Amino acid sequence: MLLALLLVALPLPDADVVNLAHELSGEIAKRNLEGLARFHRQRGSQGFDSAAQLVLDRAKAYGLRDAEVLRFPTDGKIFYGTQRSRPGWDALLAELWEVRGEKIASWDAEPISLAEDSESANVTAPLIDVGDGTRETDYAGKDVKGKIVLVSAQPGEVQDLAVGKFGAAGIVSCAQNQKTAWWGEDENLVRWGHLETFSPNKTFAFMVSLKTARRFRERLSKGETIRLQATVKAGQHPSNYEVVTATIPGSDPRLRNEEIALSCHLDHQRPGANDNASGCVTILEVARTLRMLIDEKKLPRPARTLRFIWPPEVEGTETLLSARPELAQRIKAVIHLDMVGGGPTTKTVFHVTRGPASLPSFVHEVAWQIASFVNEQSYAFAATGSAPLPFVAPTGGKEALLAQDSPHSMGSDHDVYQDSSFRIPAVYLNDWPDRYIHTNFDSAANIDPTKLLRAAFIAAATAIALADEKPDVAWTTPMPARTSRCEAAGCAVYRRRPSPKGPLAVFGYDYLTDHLKSARLPLPKLLDWQPPRSTPFSLQPEFATSEQYTYEILNFVDGVRTAQSIRDAVSAEYGPIPLDLVLDYLRALGSAGVIEPAH
Repeated sequence: MLLALLLVALPLPDADVVNLAHELSGEIAKRNLEGLARFHRQRGSQGFDSAAQLVLDRAKAYGLRDAEVLRFPTDGKIFYGTQRSRPGWDALLAELWEVRGEKIASWDAEPISLAEDSESANVTAPLIDVGDGTRETDYAGKDVKGKIVLVSAQPGEVQDLAVGKFGAAGIVSCAQNQKTAWWGEDENLVRWGHLETFSPNKTFAFMVSLKTARRFRERLSKGETIRLQATVKAGQHPSNYEVVTATIPGSDPRLRNEEIALSCHLDHQRPGANDNASGCVTILEVARTLRMLIDEKKLPRPARTLRFIWPPEVEGTETLLSARPELAQRIKAVIHLDMVGGGPTTKTVFHVTRGPASLPSFVHEVAWQIASFVNEQSYAFAATGSAPLPFVAPTGGKEALLAQDSPHSMGSDHDVYQDSSFRIPAVYLNDWPDRYIHTNFDSAANIDPTKLLRAAFIAAATAIALADEKPDVAWTTPMPARTSRCEAAGCAVYRRRPSPKGPLAVFGYDYLTDHLKSARLPLPKLLDWQPPRSTPFSLQPEFATSEQYTYEILNFVDGVRTAQSIRDAVSAEYGPIPLDLVLDYLRALGSAGVIEPAH
């Protein structure tokens, strides 16, 4: 009776909730995670292919239907919507030594020590400190031609200057993790590094810890010469985007062609445990559990089909939806999991993240209702040692979940689904901050089976609830365009062209910037705009970026709203923005062939 009273508000029958909670296993999910974390999972690489095969094998073993790896050619020339396909990239060997000294970095020991998209090299040269390395003044009075530069910025941010303009032979970078309260605190972290995929200035780059970089800088500042030996066998090559997918077919003949998708991203550096082996294995565990409970008649087969998707981050999802438009039309809602397993040492906060204001939907409310239940149950257990459903894994933690109901944020595949080309509502389950994101310390040891179990329950229960929604459900609620007075250019109305589809800034390629530069047109001022603080203590600049404004401006383009009403809508969502910046951006979108006047 007590359990029934506690579950009365959930969008699932009590028996289904109990069966899900009892069958889901954080330990099974973590064992799968330990397998994925063995691979350096770069797009189009041997490591990614091995990870995809592991997921496919599990999907088949769990009895999922239609389990397959979809392959889409990538060669740097083929486009999928707004995504210029990036060639695959592999490395066979990479070592950095100090001449007559110690080994500094090794691909075999830590693949993260070689920046993605590095090219083959065999170089012995002095090391020159150029500070950040992103400004020409960083190189003033320094002869770096034929030498290896030590920089603090990401390799891709400096390669065109350091290598292209000043002739450096290679790069050593100590770029730190994304800034959080723990930024720079651990000097032993080695961060995942990237070179620009399409830069003409091909080179190599090694990533080192802050401790190593500081030691180098101290020695160089005293006038010491440091000579390094860099050996790299790596490079880009034609390959495929691989997308693993499988289904649990729906039971309702009227609705089985509609799908609820659970997605993640399979690519990342080794170990890449929370980011994002955690999301991948969590939806594997959801799939295993649902299939087992359905087979055992403990759970009714959902009316709509459930689809599980494991792609390369963002670019794989963009490719899938663009190359398979029939699939994009079938998907009615998405539960996206990206970083959902961080234990206490990672300092994570778990978020149930809403969609953008341009795509209102009840989908988030369903997920948040379920997450709130997990919050209540897990807190009761943590505080008293007793709860009807504590959601605690046998080898996991006992802390309360304390999930947050969070506003829209960007940075993963949900951006693609919710883009105005596809308009698929998504709920985004994610950890942030994470002190070890994109570093060699993002390991399985820091993953909590209890957290994986709780994320799996929220995802599974949300998927079942959405899959059984009534046939005539409105997945999105049209947001009325408020009538506002406009003059001259502010009254202009645009619509999005049928192609290209997708968000404009995708990994390794920016569609808008590339097309404007090719046409020798100026870039819109909004790209470099910083939102003003509304009060001295405003957090707005941290959470509202120009990227969010540009994403939503395009999303609000619908053939009905005026430029003024679009400006009003994004101002209400993120804070005031001048109309002239919105108009300038809309004109740039028109020049790049993304939108056109609505007549």
